[in-house]
Amino acid sequence: MRIIQITDTHLSPSKVHFNANWSPLAQWVAEQKPDLVVHTGDLSIDGADIEDDLAFCAGLLNALPVKVLSLPGNHDIGHMPGSPQPVNATRIDRWREMIGPDRWIHDMDGWRLVGLNSLILGNDSLEEEQQFDWLEDALAEAQNRRIALFAHKPLFVDAADEGETGYWSVRPAPRKRLLDLIAEYDVALHASGHLHRAWQGMHNDTSLVWAPASSFIVGDLERDMPGQRILGAAVHTLTDTAETEIVEIGSLSRFVLDDVIEEVYPRARIAQAPETAA
Repeated sequence: MRIIQITDTHLSPSKVHFNANWSPLAQWVAEQKPDLVVHTGDLSIDGADIEDDLAFCAGLLNALPVKVLSLPGNHDIGHMPGSPQPVNATRIDRWREMIGPDRWIHDMDGWRLVGLNSLILGNDSLEEEQQFDWLEDALAEAQNRRIALFAHKPLFVDAADEGETGYWSVRPAPRKRLLDLIAEYDVALHASGHLHRAWQGMHNDTSLVWAPASSFIVGDLERDMPGQRILGAAVHTLTDTAETEIVEIGSLSRFVLDDVIEEVYPRARIAQAPETAA
């Protein structure tokens, strides 16, 4: 089974800065003939506030000649409490209505694929607790299937025991809960996006993958971290094991967010938090 993971497309009918990369990405996906596409979030420039952005993205995803399962990113439903766009029920409900579930289970060919809403992790909400209960049930009931987890945000940036990283990764308390579940249920793969970096590593027996964005790379606006600044996708081949190839797609234009940050995400400058734009 071959799954293509795309992420961080940052599309909009009004802010068209990165739209030129959708057509070559869609063509490449069609040529690969995967069994499934998983989009790990930030479909849109500003779907958290602009309904037309999500509608635009839904139309493009629905036109792909393969089943697509999507997960929300911070630019789709909002982010941390206290940020310019905190995740809330209104934004999550808009996603569910226009795109689909914000968490899901998909079983195929001896595997259980689980998609998580990583934007609610660490906000101490009922929604977060319900998702943890749901996740433990999903893992416990996988039977003999191997398990792959997909999410927008990575578990950590530099080390599994690192402290608070703010915008960049899952907060320490929910991270520990996730890592404990991953170990208990022998999860084979955790694949994420968000960082606009391509990277692969291991945590104990679990493969960790950061898929590259298809929209833009980030220059000095982004903190130093592991991985490559490339544009592309990740191809996961799931057999008895999970093998991942990170693919740099040469037909994608190498846009740099730093060059257009004031036009695309002026809120980041206003809040004096440019790192929140990725």
